[in-house]
Amino acid sequence: MDDEQLEGQAMLPPAPLRAQKGRGAVSNLQGRYEMHGREQFDDGWEQEEDGEPRVWKTHVTDEIAKSILTRNSSPDVPFDVSLNPYRGCEHGCIYCFARPTHSYLGLSPGMDFESKIFAKVNAPELLRQELARPSYVPEPIALGVNTDAYQPCERGLRITRRVLEVLHECGHPVGLITKSALIERDIDLLSAMAAKGQASAAITITTLDPAIARTLEPRAAAPARRLRTIRMLADAGIPVGVSIAPVIPFVTEPDLERVMEAAFKAGAMHANYIVLRLPWEVNPLFQQWLEAHFPDRAQRVMNRVRDMRGGKDYESDFGKRMKGEGVWADLIRQRAEKAIRRFGMEKRGSRFRQLDASQFKRPQVVPPAGAKAKAAAAAGQMDLF
Repeated sequence: MDDEQLEGQAMLPPAPLRAQKGRGAVSNLQGRYEMHGREQFDDGWEQEEDGEPRVWKTHVTDEIAKSILTRNSSPDVPFDVSLNPYRGCEHGCIYCFARPTHSYLGLSPGMDFESKIFAKVNAPELLRQELARPSYVPEPIALGVNTDAYQPCERGLRITRRVLEVLHECGHPVGLITKSALIERDIDLLSAMAAKGQASAAITITTLDPAIARTLEPRAAAPARRLRTIRMLADAGIPVGVSIAPVIPFVTEPDLERVMEAAFKAGAMHANYIVLRLPWEVNPLFQQWLEAHFPDRAQRVMNRVRDMRGGKDYESDFGKRMKGEGVWADLIRQRAEKAIRRFGMEKRGSRFRQLDASQFKRPQVVPPAGAKAKAAAAAGQMDLF
């Protein structure tokens, strides 16, 4: 190709952003720590032979983690310690606050975040080591906060299951939050722990509209399926609540009370809500999603978001980032609190704080960290479709 052809090609406009089936992001937006800049350009490789967009295959990479417990001092969350078995999440929720963490890996918070997953295969061994330390003081661990501990690859890898087995063995309290029905697989462990006051769960439901959920959280369980999961957990004696997060003005916000009522009827004991957060790269990714799926109301949604963030797209200060501020944030708060009182539900974090750590006992067997995990990693990587 000569210089004139290259020059003419470079002047072509970028390809329009299009929603891709089974994916939340509509682009592979550049991460803020990438060394080389890049621009979107349609060179023909983003399409299959029939003209349809290229299918992004999920790639899961084994990771040998160096540590497994994360501690925080945020007054906005009810836990101080969390454990995340995975980095990245195939559920593909466009609003996920964890998307920017993929930038630390030199990857995109867009398509890469939901298609390039890292599995901490030595998590159970690291947890045993941590719990065995003489200085370790038990307190409830939040499991699967940053990315979902029950995302699709967990079905085969069973890392979350093995982590729960360690916690069950040691009598250690745990709280889980998920959008997946796969948590039902572990009801045997969770019900036994709940009987001792050592386990609680929350199921995230943003909307009851399956069409919206299919684009907003493309690979998570359908809303009706999540309600069934609440029922199954409640029937097994596991304290379960609903997390309505995020509340997106004019998209999921109209469903606020209906979600709470449906969850209550399914057996939810407590409820929580968080308004939409747009930190770092989540902001442009979400606005791209809005333009692709709700072009008629995109500007209206963002105007209302800014009303709740002091005129900005996002405010990260403690005390403001979860609930927002101003008239519209107050209206949402009043609606949520009235619904919680009407259904006799408990507020956010109450069950988690009540979990019992007094029965904790240190693990008797503490194998060298990563012995089995290193062998698993040496076996290679796993591709999922």
